[in-house]
Amino acid sequence: MAATIIDGKKLAAEIREKLKAEIQELSDRGITPGLAVVLVGENPASKKYVASKEKTCQQLGIQSFGHKLPETTSQAELLKLIDELNADEKVHGILVQLPLPKGLDAKEVMHRIAPEKDVDGFGPHSLGALMLDEPGFIPCTPHGAMKMLEAYGIDPAGKKAVVVGRSIIVGKPLAMLLLRKNATVTMCHSKTPDLKAECLSADILCVAVGRAKMISGDMVKEGAAVIDIGINVGPDGKLVGDVDFQAAKERAGFITPVPGGAGPMTIAMLMYNTVLAAKTRAGLKMSF
Repeated sequence: MAATIIDGKKLAAEIREKLKAEIQELSDRGITPGLAVVLVGENPASKKYVASKEKTCQQLGIQSFGHKLPETTSQAELLKLIDELNADEKVHGILVQLPLPKGLDAKEVMHRIAPEKDVDGFGPHSLGALMLDEPGFIPCTPHGAMKMLEAYGIDPAGKKAVVVGRSIIVGKPLAMLLLRKNATVTMCHSKTPDLKAECLSADILCVAVGRAKMISGDMVKEGAAVIDIGINVGPDGKLVGDVDFQAAKERAGFITPVPGGAGPMTIAMLMYNTVLAAKTRAGLKMSF
């Protein structure tokens, strides 16, 4: 029996619809949520992401402040811009598109963003709050993954969850969120001795390594929920995930497609964090 396809596109549309009411509440008080997006260099994937984020802002009524900087931008110039955005009252959230060009220190940039504007959730304050189970900005892609599990009635409590990939952007925060929901979590990476055995033990398998079709169908447990967070360009120019979708869907119980799974959800949760930042500053609570 083929898997149930987790429709990230549909779920993201539902979240955007709910956000409209939140944005209207702010608008009634004369507040327009503002998101500053900083893009350094000419990375084609990054440019595509940024365009998509700007388009979504426009659709929702979030003010988007685009800052496109040349590849030659220095660390000092980038930090100066962050300082200016931190001080700008119209900006509620700051997003610096990663990866940054060689020679720029992403960690220092993340540290520089004011905690109350860290809508990407990668700064030490946000990640510390996640670790301590305190409220704060949750990194968008892991947050989106959890929302997809929730929407399809997949409760991590008591289940074995395996996360392949240990980046600060996806793997580590996602493991913390799964732990928060009482899953037993194993993290795998390039030094894991028997990756196939680990994957086959997973009731929930989350993959974020950036290697096309790295997880083959025979690495998926029968009936498992598979969250594929990888986005890779195949030889034919089409987007493919880190999981061999066609083979895996014959064994999985639930699976996310690429595209149309984690990608739209990441952008939806970025919009959520931006609205959360605006409402928090105004002393208001989110209704969802």
